[in-house]
Amino acid sequence: MFTPEIRHSPTDHVLRGLKRARKFEAPFPHWIADNLFERRMQSHLKQLALAPPPLGGVSGTREIHNDSRTYLSGPRLDSDHRLRNVADIFQCSDTARLIQNLFGADLSDTYVRLEYCLDTRGFWLKPHTDLGVKRFTMLIYLSDDPRHSDLGTDLFLDENAHAGRVPFTPNSALIFTPSKKTFHGFLPRVIDGVRRSLILNYVTTEWKASEQLAYPGHPVLASKSTRVIAFPGKRI
Repeated sequence: MFTPEIRHSPTDHVLRGLKRARKFEAPFPHWIADNLFERRMQSHLKQLALAPPPLGGVSGTREIHNDSRTYLSGPRLDSDHRLRNVADIFQCSDTARLIQNLFGADLSDTYVRLEYCLDTRGFWLKPHTDLGVKRFTMLIYLSDDPRHSDLGTDLFLDENAHAGRVPFTPNSALIFTPSKKTFHGFLPRVIDGVRRSLILNYVTTEWKASEQLAYPGHPVLASKSTRVIAFPGKRI
């Protein structure tokens, strides 16, 4: 099983940020972590040379634009060692165990899925819970445009009752373990420039789109009964 265990400062920085995360109970248990990535890693992430996909006047779910979504996986990780370092942080068993202990998520036999989002004017998301094959969700805000301060995630009591909005603070993260109550979304409003964020999910073995995974065939905290597929070369 591939589990990066080399402790480097970017990993330690993330672990410290998670330990300092502030908990809120309403409208559902969630946490806010600040200063998540160390400076160089955060700077690289927010400046990735990627063009936002055209919305074509259609939004409401990310799935509508599946063909133009961006993931930290496959060739993208192979060609950018700094993105590989990001994926390694969340593949690391120390990180996975800490997330389990702090946030109550069962990450056994789950896979790291990292989506890089570039949202522009016209984007919105209807309330949803992430409940199902996603065992853990962390929404990491990247762009530092001062016009983005009100572009944080909206939280809901249910599908129809808006409860509040998380501040869009660069290098902060909204964290929660999906349940029937974790309704969140993004109400329609003006987006100036490009709203950049990174979504971390740990997903179960039922996740079919393996090309979206950072390390397909390599679950974090794998149980003895899980078949682990070996990577060629030096990764094992």
